[in-house]
Amino acid sequence: MHDIVIIGAGPAGLTAATYFGRFLRPTLLIDSGVSRARWIPESHNIPGFPQGIVGQQLLVSLREQAVKYGTTIQNGEVHDIKSQDGHFELNLGTEQVSSRYVMLATGVKDHLPNLRGADEALMRSLLRVCPICDGYESRGKRIAVIGNSDRAEGEAQFLKTYSDRVALIDISKFPDPARRRRLDAHAIEYLEAKLEDLLIEENDLRLLQANGESRTFDYFYTALGCSPRNKLAAALGTQFDKNQALIVDAHQQTSVERLYAAGDMVRGLNQVVVAAAEAAIAATAIHNRLRNAS
Repeated sequence: MHDIVIIGAGPAGLTAATYFGRFLRPTLLIDSGVSRARWIPESHNIPGFPQGIVGQQLLVSLREQAVKYGTTIQNGEVHDIKSQDGHFELNLGTEQVSSRYVMLATGVKDHLPNLRGADEALMRSLLRVCPICDGYESRGKRIAVIGNSDRAEGEAQFLKTYSDRVALIDISKFPDPARRRRLDAHAIEYLEAKLEDLLIEENDLRLLQANGESRTFDYFYTALGCSPRNKLAAALGTQFDKNQALIVDAHQQTSVERLYAAGDMVRGLNQVVVAAAEAAIAATAIHNRLRNAS
């Protein structure tokens, strides 16, 4: 019987593991290898890295730190989780694991545009998913936002902080005429297009227009949303908000007793520092509960 099992090896899960280790509670952490932090080309807004840090490098460092304090990292996936008799039973396919507490840090999956080379463009920072993370590096550039929702409209307006050359490329089948008027009021160009009109090139994104002309952009942001990896939480009957993010209390506990969560699956801000902070809160709360129960 484990005291705590962490599911997810991104910044939230690895930070929590380090905290537990320093609380003298070595922890089992299940890593399915899909942390979205691995896609970060280079982050410049994580405190302590003024020259920036690549996502893979950050994960390696966080992993080394967690292991230093006794964390056991097991590659695999939790297929099912059940709550029974004051603990959880986790099905890893080849084995069952029991734990008094579980912390979910499974993150979210970004919806990338269905364009050839999108994954590689993300690694090259041509395609971007987070204007909060790297809008600063887009200063004065030609920026396109791809989307078909209020979310896309909001991101285009946010990026006006950094450049006067922002365009929203609306790929919806039925564009909203009111959106054009709202964007005009913010001096944001509004373009209607199909995904097949977009071409990812070596150093830019090209939009092929109906009149035969083309437009190029230095960076493009996908505003197609993301899906929380919340299958396990849903199976336990946890409560979600309207965006399918997990609802937690001030200590990161979900609506299910002894089930905690941290990171991108909890809120839509999707920031490494937020994930780490939530993990620290959750780990401290769980440790204190275990300590008081002993």
